[in-house]
Amino acid sequence: MDKLISELQRLYLPSADNHQRLQHHLRGEATFAFDLAQDGVTRAIVIDFNKATDEQHWLRLCDVANALQTELGLPAPAVSVSGGECYRLWLSLASPLSVTQARQFLALLHQAYFEDEDIDLGRTMVELPPCLHVATGLWAAFINPSMGGALADDLGLEVTPNDMAQAAFLEKLDSISDEEFAHALNTLQRRHAKPAPVYKAPAPQASLLLKDATLEDIVKHLHAMGIEPTFRHVLKS
Repeated sequence: MDKLISELQRLYLPSADNHQRLQHHLRGEATFAFDLAQDGVTRAIVIDFNKATDEQHWLRLCDVANALQTELGLPAPAVSVSGGECYRLWLSLASPLSVTQARQFLALLHQAYFEDEDIDLGRTMVELPPCLHVATGLWAAFINPSMGGALADDLGLEVTPNDMAQAAFLEKLDSISDEEFAHALNTLQRRHAKPAPVYKAPAPQASLLLKDATLEDIVKHLHAMGIEPTFRHVLKS
């Protein structure tokens, strides 16, 4: 149990002062929502993928998890089932971010990759896996991504997750470094900052007398006016 708590604190929790509460929570003796923010900063961003038909929630999670790594250059996130209503991706930050910055980053991710998913951008309270889902009686747990599709219907485990196995999933994960976060943020901002091209009127051109112009002169003149000429040959009957 101590190893699992150590990994949760390394990756997501803002402080180490809730050890006893965590123990009760992880053993299923009580279920608490933990605040991932403290003093206005956070080291975790959690993304929900709510249950949908035809396992679309799992497919979407896979698409987003892959994009985070291949398009934004971020380390692999943790994957969890909530015990009843959703899958979750867990992003760990090496350095604390203000809650406002984290919310802005999540908003950019949302806009880029899963805009039609209904999410709470301002949430910081979450039931930390592994824990017992009070309504369903199933366990929330971190999972190996290779087995995620098999849990798309129940979104939870029937048996208590092994705490050493849970710790093993987490110890392989890295937090997002300051440099990686800056690169990802810049990439997302560039993607969403595509201003409409500014129209510039063509510069005044010297008058062109067609009777004196060659074909090359005419083409250059039309190009300068922003016109792409099309030539058609008319066959005389």
